[in-house]
Amino acid sequence: MKQMHLAAHFPGVNSTTVWADPRSRSQIEFASFEHLARTAERGKFDFFFLAEGLRLREHNGRIHDLDVVGRPESLTVLNALAAVTERLGLAATVNATFNEPYELARRLATLDHLSAGRAAWNVVTSSDAFTGENFRRGGYLDRADRYTRAAEFVATARELWDTWTPDGTSRPFAHSGPHFDISGEFTVPRSPQGHPVVIQAGDSDEGREFAASTADVIFTRHGTLEAGRVFYADVKSRLEKYGRGRDDLKIMPGVTVVLGDTDAEAHRNAAEIRRKQVSPQNAILALEQVWGRDLSSYDPDGPLPDIDPDPGSNMVQGRARVADPQAVAARWRALSEAKGLSIRQTVIETTARQSFIGSPKTVAGELAMFVAGDAADGFILVPHLTPGGLDDFVDRVVPLLQERGVFRSEYTGSTLRSHLGLAEPVWKG
Repeated sequence: MKQMHLAAHFPGVNSTTVWADPRSRSQIEFASFEHLARTAERGKFDFFFLAEGLRLREHNGRIHDLDVVGRPESLTVLNALAAVTERLGLAATVNATFNEPYELARRLATLDHLSAGRAAWNVVTSSDAFTGENFRRGGYLDRADRYTRAAEFVATARELWDTWTPDGTSRPFAHSGPHFDISGEFTVPRSPQGHPVVIQAGDSDEGREFAASTADVIFTRHGTLEAGRVFYADVKSRLEKYGRGRDDLKIMPGVTVVLGDTDAEAHRNAAEIRRKQVSPQNAILALEQVWGRDLSSYDPDGPLPDIDPDPGSNMVQGRARVADPQAVAARWRALSEAKGLSIRQTVIETTARQSFIGSPKTVAGELAMFVAGDAADGFILVPHLTPGGLDDFVDRVVPLLQERGVFRSEYTGSTLRSHLGLAEPVWKG
């Protein structure tokens, strides 16, 4: 029976987080990271996943509300978590556009040693000049260039990890390419799992190709079983030309889960959570991200604006731009008019993440169906509460998955590669 992989995403400053809930705690204090990581390990999850923010996002010239408490550096947090966990994988998001291979390869290899082979790197890129202002090189890379840099970055890091032989002998390195020209000696011996696991996040064609050629795990999202199957088949079909098998890349969409004692109660809970996630203020902020205009005078409980978006707006900085604001606005207006929705109701309906909603039995069955139906190899859970949002899932859903025989009852290995069923990389010295 096909086995499911599970990971936990620390919610932090994501838009899914409900800060108004009295159970919500700090996204900076170590106790929050420790609670969620220990819960994930208690549930026998594959890994714990941290996002990254290289600049505080801005909205209309002000720090975005989600960033006002700051954004800690992920590898530092994970090094600390290595001391309070034993088997859980530790995945850091680190940008390949604004870092250098030698320095990052060294930090990741160090985490892999401190954790006895549990490190992972989620490779992301950036075309954002706003973020680039925080770095000496400044500016940004065009979309095509940032993927070629990322591919060379990962290849260079792997060359560095391979400069130490499996028996502990160090050899000098030399790499010369379009983006990096470096030589010397790497300071960290080969780690317990050979190389840290490489994760890639992205749904674009370039992202899919990059994942197929380079990654061990792809972090994605898709809203339905059929959409998941289409994505799964497309990405898996790209592996053969890189000499890779179907099991060499795990596809793990990010999802939310809302539970209740019954399906009806769970759907009521989900509706209440969405109302909390999209407060009146957040509804206007979401609208402004599409329209690119100051809409603070509009009533969140009133109709959508009758003015068109400003396609050249720089109102939102440090967040992904809406690709076609005119088309998005047209879809939102059509939905609003057809269903008689206010601004807030429209945002709630159009910005919800894919979720599994229902009783523990219902959710366990749907998760298993996605995996058995080749719509995913597993899931990265994004709770709506920091740090206790994973507790109910581990207590009520994981045992049902274990009873079905689709998820482990105990860890059978000690490294992240063993959890994911990935072979240790062949040494290419």
